[in-house]
Amino acid sequence: MIFRQALGRRFDDLHPRLQQRFSFRQSCIGTGTMTEIWRGGRHTVPFLRLGTNRNILFPETGTDVPFTIENHVYQDSFGRDVVTFVRTFDLRPGLRRRFDATMIYSGERGAIVDYLGTHQHVAVDLHLDVDRRGGLHIRSGEQRFRMGGLDFVLPEGLTGTADLHEWYDDREDCFRISVRVSNPRFGPIFGYHGRFTAHYVDTPVPATVKPYREEARE
Repeated sequence: MIFRQALGRRFDDLHPRLQQRFSFRQSCIGTGTMTEIWRGGRHTVPFLRLGTNRNILFPETGTDVPFTIENHVYQDSFGRDVVTFVRTFDLRPGLRRRFDATMIYSGERGAIVDYLGTHQHVAVDLHLDVDRRGGLHIRSGEQRFRMGGLDFVLPEGLTGTADLHEWYDDREDCFRISVRVSNPRFGPIFGYHGRFTAHYVDTPVPATVKPYREEARE
């Protein structure tokens, strides 16, 4: 699967629970709690609000926020193996936010390409590594905007670099995750950290986790 392609032999260095999770032989549904969802200063709010309509980012914050993550595997209309990463955050009664992503492995780019949001207008290269505890470390790289005839690399000043760590806590018997998005000029933008458990199911891929449109350009 795409994470094994990206990591190569290092995939076997992942904690066994992460190997199971990221092999994607079945759909993986995680449920848990975000201990904290945070954002940078007021200057980050307009940027974060831009993402709410396309399920990319959001400006709200909170503590002890219930959330789910849905990973499903399917082939898109271009015949590529795709993995969904749909995160749903129940920030408070009446306010639910989603962060959608669909990922493929690009042999041409030698990396996973992460299409953000509901319309795949933003494509991001992801660089993967394994840390000393057998956790997965993902760092985002070049980001590209794709829409109609538009096709260009987004300048660093308009993007956020994501740094993600996911690992397994043997003592607490759960997955832990920490995400931090920052900008070289404006500093910390957005992030969260928390814990979840996962179960694996054989189920048709829900239409609700698929993007509204698909982008062939990587």
